[in-house]
Amino acid sequence: MPSRPSKTSPEPSPSGFEVTRDLPPGRHPLLAAFPGLGGLGAAKRLVPDSADRRKLFDETCVEIVTDDVWMYVAPHSIPKNVPRRWKPHVSPGSDCIVIGEGHLRESPAIILYLDIYHELCHVLQRKAGQELFNRSEDYVHRPTEVAAYRFAVEEARRLGASDAFLRDYLKVEWVSDDDLLELFKAVGVDPASS
Repeated sequence: MPSRPSKTSPEPSPSGFEVTRDLPPGRHPLLAAFPGLGGLGAAKRLVPDSADRRKLFDETCVEIVTDDVWMYVAPHSIPKNVPRRWKPHVSPGSDCIVIGEGHLRESPAIILYLDIYHELCHVLQRKAGQELFNRSEDYVHRPTEVAAYRFAVEEARRLGASDAFLRDYLKVEWVSDDDLLELFKAVGVDPASS
């Protein structure tokens, strides 16, 4: 689950990225929340085959919740060994990205852009048989997280994002400062001044 909005000055979101900020809580098609998302360059880089890309964007939904969360892929069932404080929304048999209502309504567009593609990486990883909620590895060492953050960082760099912005974007409350430095290294972000 990516971070809260950056404290540094937000970078511009890409041309063509739209957010429907007034969707009510509940389940919606992905493209109702983010119209045109599947036609952006990032979508083509994520899924080069047009038929596969169309299927991903048509079959993935979002669930807007009033919980104080950002985004995560809803598990198909409650994962083993999850922290007791986390009560994830589940989506048996379908790919659904949970989005906190406050995040959707208030976060800068660039943050939502990076977050939604991060989560779409996870949807594809799960479709490929990878375990998203593997608690045997630290968060910053999970191959699924590193790959999803790497994709988001590459997209941010395409938009001209600075390392200061990326350091702030990658900082999440459940990752220690030492682990955060490892994540910076794994995704190619300069750790200077952090």
